[in-house]
Amino acid sequence: MAASSTTSLKLDDDIKDRVQRLATARRRSSHWLMREAIEQYVDREEERERARQSALDAWAAYKATGAHVSAEEADAWLARLEAGESTPPPAVHD
Repeated sequence: MAASSTTSLKLDDDIKDRVQRLATARRRSSHWLMREAIEQYVDREEERERARQSALDAWAAYKATGAHVSAEEADAWLARLEAGESTPPPAVHD
């Protein structure tokens, strides 16, 4: 188990009350609820950052090489996959 440390968090009264009501309804502590919310937020934002970086890397690779597939080629391939076909992706071209 990872080590933990204490962190203070200032909440306005409205959000603090909302967290407490939800925690009570879920039969959890407000601490558990806030920790869970932060963990889910960080997981989601890390995934967004990975997707953003992947897009930037793909754009840099395209600018460097010009290698690409057309939207029509990608759409046709995705349609075949959606139909259940096992098909390789289209070949890239300049």
